[in-house]
Amino acid sequence: MIAIDTNVLLRYLLDDDAAQSKKAGKIILSGSDVLITDVVLAETIWTLKGKRYNLDKASIIAVVNRLFEEPDLCFESGQTVWKSLNDYMNAKPVKTAGKKKEADFPDALIVNKARYVASQEAHSFEGAYTFDVAAQQIPDTKKP
Repeated sequence: MIAIDTNVLLRYLLDDDAAQSKKAGKIILSGSDVLITDVVLAETIWTLKGKRYNLDKASIIAVVNRLFEEPDLCFESGQTVWKSLNDYMNAKPVKTAGKKKEADFPDALIVNKARYVASQEAHSFEGAYTFDVAAQQIPDTKKP
């Protein structure tokens, strides 16, 4: 197994730098299992949603689905990422300060990773606290 960082994953997904994108593709398609850590996944999504790329929710969902379709890509916990994707897809937008705001995929990943770790450590998961009103639409989040 090998691991890649955010920049390698972004070059592969975006194909926006001929030389680096080619190298990234060669690594990802090498036949080795390629680990995408939760941090790399969250950074990738934040970058894609940011001002430079400005991907919308449907596009973010498509990106994560694409990663699941790559046979050699794996996550720290594929079930956690899958559950996070479903929670993100189902989170309803809320109005806050007169604006519509939606939970982000990393918000869902935080909650689901916490639930996963709690179960691995034989603890009951009682929820994840957040001040983010949009993130509170994700199951098992709580308002402080």
